Amino acid sequence: MHLIIDGYNLLHVSRSLIRLNSIQLQWERDRLIDQLLAYQKLKPCRITVVWDGWQGGWNTEKREEKRGIELIFSKLGEKADEVIKRLAKEKGSGAIVVTSDREVSRFAERMAVAVIPSEQFQEKLEEVSANKLEENLEEEEEEKGIKKKGLARRLSKKEKRARTALKKL
Repeated sequence: MHLIIDGYNLLHVSRSLIRLNSIQLQWERDRLIDQLLAYQKLKPCRITVVWDGWQGGWNTEKREEKRGIELIFSKLGEKADEVIKRLAKEKGSGAIVVTSDREVSRFAERMAVAVIPSEQFQEKLEEVSANKLEENLEEEEEEKGIKKKGLARRLSKKEKRARTALKKL
């Protein structure tokens, strides 16, 4: 499985990026990469994040790898949407595109590439973060010898349904 992610589209789901300066924007990109790394540990897959560079980027497309995640910045004058479409066409049905952009979604579907809306994938990332936090708490409880047992640990029906739906992503 190869995830192709529309970077700024996914970031906009959880935060407004309108008033961020370049340093704050870099922090947000790094935070997203940290979340993706946690996801990658849970579900081993290749991840490519495509960022817009069309307004203030380089003359050529810039590619780099950050802790196992491939980052692509589109070149000056080219939107990330075009890069995502090109990658979807190259990778074919072995890829999954994460975007809420209708035009990119339609193109990917025509190429037989699965599409996950950014909102749903963000929920999955948040679940991974919550599970990681829960595991850390359980480890601390075990170390202190105060691990809870019994019915209080069961999930509600609503939580079970939500987890089942998200596992399908």
